[in-house]
Amino acid sequence: MKKFVKMLVSSAVIGAMAFGMCACTQTTPTQAPTAAPTDGTTAAATDAPTEGGSGLIKVGIINNDPNESGYRTANDRDMKATFTEENGYEASFFYSLKNEDQIAAAQKFIQDEVDYLLISAAGTSGWDGVLEQAQKAGIKVILFDRTIDASEDLYEASIVSDMAKEGEKAVTWLASQNLSEYKIVHIQGVMGSSAQIGRSGALDDKVAAEANWTIVKQQTAEWSEETAQQIVQAVIDSGETFNVIYAENDNMAKGAVAALDKANISHGVGKDVLVIGFDCNTWALEEVLAGNWNYDGQCNPFQASYIDDIIKNGVKEKVVIMDEKGFDAATITADDVANYGI
Repeated sequence: MKKFVKMLVSSAVIGAMAFGMCACTQTTPTQAPTAAPTDGTTAAATDAPTEGGSGLIKVGIINNDPNESGYRTANDRDMKATFTEENGYEASFFYSLKNEDQIAAAQKFIQDEVDYLLISAAGTSGWDGVLEQAQKAGIKVILFDRTIDASEDLYEASIVSDMAKEGEKAVTWLASQNLSEYKIVHIQGVMGSSAQIGRSGALDDKVAAEANWTIVKQQTAEWSEETAQQIVQAVIDSGETFNVIYAENDNMAKGAVAALDKANISHGVGKDVLVIGFDCNTWALEEVLAGNWNYDGQCNPFQASYIDDIIKNGVKEKVVIMDEKGFDAATITADDVANYGI
């Protein structure tokens, strides 16, 4: 039987950890990190583990690339600040935007006999096998940030955002603007991620239900600002008219706006194009406050304290849904920016 030692010690911010820009050579989860290649596919990094028998709780943390967005940077920073030796943990980190790489990392963590696997899955499917392996090995799994398609029996708890609700809030707000016609450029995140599924689903349902709602362009930019700018520029160059940008994160909304600015197309409150983003980066909320964007949906990145409490004090709720808001340019305040910006 594994020994789980509960230690009540204060959190301290972890020392700086090397990780690459959006792509690192995949290392095994307990190796020192290697230099980053430039293929833009995965990011991997680890902390040097303490010696066995230290009494620390051993956790393997699988996350998406911290450079994916401001949300992910804040999420990764929160995890690193919590899962420290001072707080009773031996933590190793792995990063990738590819589901298959994350699953391979989980298998390596199982071989390394971690006590807990903490997973923010790049994709929703394909996790059953590795979670079954973890369960057989006596390793407890906690999901954070994103849900997966797997039996609840295979994980201890999930601390997640309700991505479908985020999408529904944004689409309900958009409908409340009462445009005579909705011609939408829809810029999607990484396909198959729960964020993409939830935020796309709400818009797709509304478009299917309303005769005056049309998708002019629907394409993934995989969370990339640059790719989003290229998508919107291509629509502009095609001569298609549109009056809504629905971008599934702030970075992509920023790229879309850059294309609008380049073409001298006005955007924001009372302008030609409504702009919707998600994540509530501070700089994005400032754009909403200034009236340059119209709406930003919150995605709360701070799940680490919930996970820490579950590990040390037990599961109180199987599923914890993070409280999240939506911010409208007509009602947002400077206090909202200060309190909710990440």
